[in-house]
Amino acid sequence: MQEYIEERSGGLYVAGTRVSLASVVLEFRQGAAPETILQDFPALVSLANVYGAIAYYLANQIKVAEYLEAQEANWEEFRKSADPLPPGLTARLEVIRR
Repeated sequence: MQEYIEERSGGLYVAGTRVSLASVVLEFRQGAAPETILQDFPALVSLANVYGAIAYYLANQIKVAEYLEAQEANWEEFRKSADPLPPGLTARLEVIRR
């Protein structure tokens, strides 16, 4: 039986790709069709990989939810500890954004 998800460096990825399971799950939760997910992440290569990732998520929803929460907490911690942008750059980016 083919494994569609693999764990690498503490993260969950679609096997044989650099696409995170979180990327697929977030699009799926937002209502994206598997075909759309494949278009958005061509590195997934096939619909079988997309469906495999979705099946893994559906079969392991509690585990995946805990994983996603941990990833979000890690990201939030990183953002808090990251060096802030220089004030001049922040002002220029704000002008561009407007």
